[in-house]
Amino acid sequence: MLIGEYHYNLDEKKRLLLPAKIRKDLGGRGILTKGLEGCLFLYPKKEWEKLVKKISDLPLGKKETRHFQRMLLAGAVEVSLDKQGRILIPDYLKKYADLEKRVVIVGVHTHLEIWAEEKWREYQKKCEKEMEEFAEKLSEIGF
Repeated sequence: MLIGEYHYNLDEKKRLLLPAKIRKDLGGRGILTKGLEGCLFLYPKKEWEKLVKKISDLPLGKKETRHFQRMLLAGAVEVSLDKQGRILIPDYLKKYADLEKRVVIVGVHTHLEIWAEEKWREYQKKCEKEMEEFAEKLSEIGF
């Protein structure tokens, strides 16, 4: 299970060191793609395959399905961890997520999210203010 919050720096070659406890869950490889709210998603291959199956089962006739499939799948790239446990983030993904130096890696059960530190802080502040509202809405659907 991928959980926790980790703060790191991108090095000058756009490489990101992943926490040791996360590296083994990735098994040396993963799929990196555009995420939601301006972050990147990093999936272990097995979890990525499950997600792609779910996405493939969505109705192709719906415009939203096509848009979502295109954005998630076209932006995806397979990444490998080097001997030091780093991944290389391609320029187009670095630009999409506004990654410069300070980065936050967030474990979200089945995948990791990679955020520019300032974006993460802003997102956290917004969500913390709305936490009670979220909990109430989740209780309405039986959570």
